[in-house]
Amino acid sequence: MQAEQMEQPIESTVYPKKEVKGNNPNKRSKMNRFKSELKRGKHYYILMAPYMIIFSLFTVVPVIVSLFLSFFSFNMLELPQFVGWGNYSRLFLSDDVFMIALKNTLVFAVITGPLSYLACFIFAWIINELSPKIRAFMTVIFYAPSIAGNVFFIWLIIFSGDAYGYLNGFLMRTGIILEPIQWLRDEQYVLGVVILVQLWLSLGTSFLAFIAGLQTIDHSLVEAGAVDGIKNRWQELWYITLPSMKPQLLFGAVLQITQSFAVADISIALAGFPSVNYAAHTVVTHLMDYGTIRFEMGYASAIATVLFGLMLGTNMLIQKLLRKVGT
Repeated sequence: MQAEQMEQPIESTVYPKKEVKGNNPNKRSKMNRFKSELKRGKHYYILMAPYMIIFSLFTVVPVIVSLFLSFFSFNMLELPQFVGWGNYSRLFLSDDVFMIALKNTLVFAVITGPLSYLACFIFAWIINELSPKIRAFMTVIFYAPSIAGNVFFIWLIIFSGDAYGYLNGFLMRTGIILEPIQWLRDEQYVLGVVILVQLWLSLGTSFLAFIAGLQTIDHSLVEAGAVDGIKNRWQELWYITLPSMKPQLLFGAVLQITQSFAVADISIALAGFPSVNYAAHTVVTHLMDYGTIRFEMGYASAIATVLFGLMLGTNMLIQKLLRKVGT
């Protein structure tokens, strides 16, 4: 009996494994990959460092400080006083001029943003089909207004409110009107004039980006598309051209959105500051009023934060729309 008991195998007891406390291996592997990539691309990061430092100091930090100051009352002479949401409640519930400025800005952005964006692409698409010499000449012609500084002051002569203004003189000679119209002093016309001038100036950097994008399209894709059943230029545009230049389309959209929401100089130069009955008042001119004249920096920071939110939301919407291009 004792021998039989000795011959029986002893069952081994399995103990549960204890979890080793410490860093997660996945986290360690990710960290190691990050360090290796950082080490491998250190030369690129060193070259980018000056720009990133300047961009952070003069763009990122001011945005964060502005967001922080929007919850304070600060006149640059006394210490900031925390007011919470007081600036925002005053902005949307008590400031009637801001509501007018917000309405004008939205109207301005809805009209000039899409129209100028489409105009930039259409003109770039047409000019791209020309010969190289003519294309270079036409590019300079269309791009010239945006680099000519304060050339938009010529519109002060065109829309002058006396009989010597070009538009009034033409309309009076043809018998359409009998008396001069105060184009820049009548709230019925002033916003339309500012929108027209902005559209005239809109063929800027986006226009050049679109031409550059059209120049980099691989023509073998066009030939492959013809084999796959693309029959006309419109199909070629939607399925080949636009998907091939999505980075340029996004870059142009960001620029046009920023310009349409940040209009101020043209409005001040043409309609004055403030314009008659705030007819051409925008969010940026309202920001300049409180930031550079009244020195209510907390309230101005709240206005800037609202404008930043509008731009950011619109850019995110445009990015979603551009992802559907070519689908």
